[in-house]
Amino acid sequence: MPVVPVLDSTMHHEAHGTAPFVFLHGNPASSHIWRNILPELGGLAPDLIGMGRSGKPAIDYSFDDHARYLDAWFDALDLERVVLVGHDWGGALAFDWAARHPDRVAGVAFFETMLKPMDSADLPPAARERTRRFRTPGVAEELVLDQDTLVRQAFTGGVRTPVSDEDMAVYLAPFPDRESRRPLLAWVRQLPVDGDPPALIPRMKAYGEWLTASPVPKLLMTFENSPTLAIGPALTAWCRENIAALDVVALGEAGHHAQEDRPKEIAACVTAWAERHNLA
Repeated sequence: MPVVPVLDSTMHHEAHGTAPFVFLHGNPASSHIWRNILPELGGLAPDLIGMGRSGKPAIDYSFDDHARYLDAWFDALDLERVVLVGHDWGGALAFDWAARHPDRVAGVAFFETMLKPMDSADLPPAARERTRRFRTPGVAEELVLDQDTLVRQAFTGGVRTPVSDEDMAVYLAPFPDRESRRPLLAWVRQLPVDGDPPALIPRMKAYGEWLTASPVPKLLMTFENSPTLAIGPALTAWCRENIAALDVVALGEAGHHAQEDRPKEIAACVTAWAERHNLA
């Protein structure tokens, strides 16, 4: 369980073998979410700064902050020609890093992530209301900082089968109190809706241009039959039309945190895709 000094803090990662894969988790998870996939593929799975067993420096936990610490982690380990596997905000960070380091990335696999800025009018009513509440001062603090509901809901309602008590305890451990949950609140308030947050939109457009133009192999894994899914048929069709060098593979029923529902299918799909493109 290596811990690497990065900037003014530390980042923890799980490691298995010497494969080129780097697995990036989202909110409110940690490297633990890859526990049934990492051994099948090999590689590295870091905890994002402020999450899992990584440090919690006094920063805003903006997307830019996460990218800076992740850059430092990649550089500290001297990682080259990696194959990124990203979920949720980890997918967005993977796209961002690849767009800024095109010579260091060999491939990008992703699912249930943030592909482009969104309009609130295009969101389902429940998602639109959730975004409004998270952006309402006082309401979001009560929902995210004053209780552990965000984590509990993610791994009971955001999956088809709730995780075990033991796994829930691992997900809850990094966030025992109000101060420790600040990274979670920062993430939910950065959902790119209606031009907010303004600092994030240009970064998303920049990595969108990379997705459109880069010949680097890309893999989109899709799922179905869950109200929590972020990438449905319409967005999958958009990906087919707008992302270069893209393979799309449907992996069956799952919730948003599909690593919990379909770990074997995800591992097998990434393995087959990587072999097909000589990435591993």
